[in-house]
Amino acid sequence: MISNQILQNTIDGMTSIAHVELMVTDTDGRCVVTTMKNKANHEAAVVEFVNSAADSQEIQKCQFFKIFDEQQLEYILIADGAGENAHMVGKMVAFQIQNLLVAYKERYDKDNFVKNLLLDNLLLVDIYSRAKKLHLQIDLKRVVMIVETSSGKDANLLEMVKDYVGLAGSKEIVTAVDENNAIIVMELPDEQSIKDIEKNARGIVSHLTKEGLEGVRVAYGTIVDEIKEVSRSYKEAKMALDIGIIFFEEKDVIPYSELGIGRLIYQLPFPLCQMFINEIFGDKNPDDFDEETLSTINKFFENSLNVSETSRQLFIHRNTLVYRLDKLQKSTGLDLRVFEDAITFKIALMVVKYMKYMESTEF
Repeated sequence: MISNQILQNTIDGMTSIAHVELMVTDTDGRCVVTTMKNKANHEAAVVEFVNSAADSQEIQKCQFFKIFDEQQLEYILIADGAGENAHMVGKMVAFQIQNLLVAYKERYDKDNFVKNLLLDNLLLVDIYSRAKKLHLQIDLKRVVMIVETSSGKDANLLEMVKDYVGLAGSKEIVTAVDENNAIIVMELPDEQSIKDIEKNARGIVSHLTKEGLEGVRVAYGTIVDEIKEVSRSYKEAKMALDIGIIFFEEKDVIPYSELGIGRLIYQLPFPLCQMFINEIFGDKNPDDFDEETLSTINKFFENSLNVSETSRQLFIHRNTLVYRLDKLQKSTGLDLRVFEDAITFKIALMVVKYMKYMESTEF
């Protein structure tokens, strides 16, 4: 159902154009919105009109009109005046409100359909029949984006994303399945739009950041070819958002296709992770590494195990770096200068991050 504010704006506009005072009531005659300064009591007349077979009628020097939502009588419109002008204006306003009812119902139905589609709550036959009814193309390429911010639930994220999509002039569907993020189902009608996915994601981040939101992050799934596969792209985007929090804290745009080994670790059972860490570190807790050691390890990995470049960027002597690597080898049994040991250590650190995240989200 459309809001009273929309109804009020509609009749205000028509009254300012046609100079006919208007009132919309419910089927019991109670005033919903009006432009009439003198709110005459029309309850008895409305009830009598509702029970009549007529769709429009002149009563008490006013024009009465029935407004239906499909087959259901929803409102009564009253146009002040007994002349032809009041009757014509009343018919126009009734027609406009009836069209608004249809448009808002379709909008609600589309939003409801997309939510259920994302959450896999629809049978295949229902997906196709409802998509056809809502004029949604079935075999169009699409991708799902999830937008999240650290500014909290009061940031009105959904409305801001809708505003941005509206300004861009696109036909994307923007919805939400919870209060924490906004979801965009992006249509990709041509090759150019496929190439622009990351560009659009960065545009969203930039726009919301300028609007004052903090910690804006956008994750998106892979491209799907049919509407029935949209839920898969949504699940991928959701996974990308979670994995991004764990392994890619510095990134504000996270594509599912670029998660790498993080995606594999994310799907490992917790007991298996614990067993792996025990095998690598034994009784030593990786959290016991001091800041100097951790920064040395990370910089060494960033420079593809290049000792000279790492020491240069850390502003330390080459021998100092070698000493630190030797010390780490004695405590863990892993020599980071050996590729296999370096890979094992890198994965172990990622697994530790994943375990800490899982423990923090248990409750």
